Amino acid sequence: MIHLDDTLTPASLRPALDRMWDLSARKILALDARYDPAAGAPVFTVEGRYTARGWTEWTQGFQFGAALLQFDATDDRAMLDLGRARTVERMAPHVTHFGVHDHGFNNVSTYGALRRLMAEGRIEQDGWQQKFYEMALVASGSVQARRWTALPDDADGRRAGYVYSFNGPQSLFVDTIRSMRSLSLAHQLGGVLGGEHDEAVSLLDRLVMHARATARYNVYYGEGRDGYDVPGRTVHEAIFNLNDCAFRCPSTQQGYSPFTTWTRGLAWALLGSAEQLEWLASRPGDERAAVGDLPDVLLRTARATADFYLAHTPTDGVPYWDTGAPGLVHLGDYLARAADPYNAFEPVDSSAAAIAAQGLLRLGRLTGDDRYTQAGLVTARTLLSEPYLSTDARHEGLLLHAVYHWPNRWDHVPAGQTVACGESCMWGDYHLRELALTVQRMADPSAPVYTFFGPISA
Repeated sequence: MIHLDDTLTPASLRPALDRMWDLSARKILALDARYDPAAGAPVFTVEGRYTARGWTEWTQGFQFGAALLQFDATDDRAMLDLGRARTVERMAPHVTHFGVHDHGFNNVSTYGALRRLMAEGRIEQDGWQQKFYEMALVASGSVQARRWTALPDDADGRRAGYVYSFNGPQSLFVDTIRSMRSLSLAHQLGGVLGGEHDEAVSLLDRLVMHARATARYNVYYGEGRDGYDVPGRTVHEAIFNLNDCAFRCPSTQQGYSPFTTWTRGLAWALLGSAEQLEWLASRPGDERAAVGDLPDVLLRTARATADFYLAHTPTDGVPYWDTGAPGLVHLGDYLARAADPYNAFEPVDSSAAAIAAQGLLRLGRLTGDDRYTQAGLVTARTLLSEPYLSTDARHEGLLLHAVYHWPNRWDHVPAGQTVACGESCMWGDYHLRELALTVQRMADPSAPVYTFFGPISA
């Protein structure tokens, strides 16, 4: 269980944040100078050097979005120039990529960040640049929304469905809820998906239906769905029978089993739900009325997953990769002490911690529940220090001890170790930077809240 520290404040983390941003700048520049884009998007490190791993090209936006976050935090114009140039040069294929559900990761982290910085007055106003970013975001949201599986109407007669994963139309991934910010932004910017016979398909409607489906099928609430229905746990994948579109079973791609909790999936659900709550609260009254009880659904999801995370994570805020991983039995009372990334039995996943910590901070602000805020700050403090912060200039990663796909054994196991450790991944590094920017703005009463959709007051 995470040990809360009510003496910890965002301002008290400023020295650690400054140190991280200094390390971050050097790593961004070194990777950009060394990495060959012909190799594919960088995914994770092997012996400290970033390498690609073909599954889908879902990490490119994190690479270039990192430079934009660096500018946001430090006002380093060279980072703005780098992030903007790489977005223009290399991100266009991701805007119209019909084969992935990751538009919110790739395109909101790049085009979306540039639009947000302009909306906040952080970069110069330029009408054509703004239109360029907005056109990319509207196209991206529409392309993602077209990956659609319709479900039978729910018990209240409401239409249902979800944006399906790259596994195919039978597959609903829990992590897609965070990528749905692509639909949020596209709708906010006036986007509509054009269908057959000029049908106008509402991106807001598809966002609402997807969020409801995720809350219903990928998150558990202790209501007896199966013998492992623990409140707040999540399942990576929900599988549907496409003959009648009925839900068939839980499944997983990167977790240990459908009846355990892959902690990065849990983190995606927590952060994605909290962000959508923030976005909905910023929308006009007629839109808030149109989505019905969706805010209640999202809040229930966010609270349930946050409470599960607090209870099933070691004291320092860093989880093991899956709460049901079989080797955990050899670690004794592992929840009563800090996580051990060098243990001989199961990997930790620092990337899950970076994602979840941001979700906890956002949920704490939304609800006023200080438990969530303190848990987020405790986790941030852990990740901003050794052994998680990468201080070795020869290592291209920023956040150490992340894992990608442990069941497939894609992750590097160093000599002398029996499980993956000491390596980084592109989304872990990116989300550590997002977490740091979130905390940094919390420490400044004059700064707007950092959101994907634009400035709101604290």
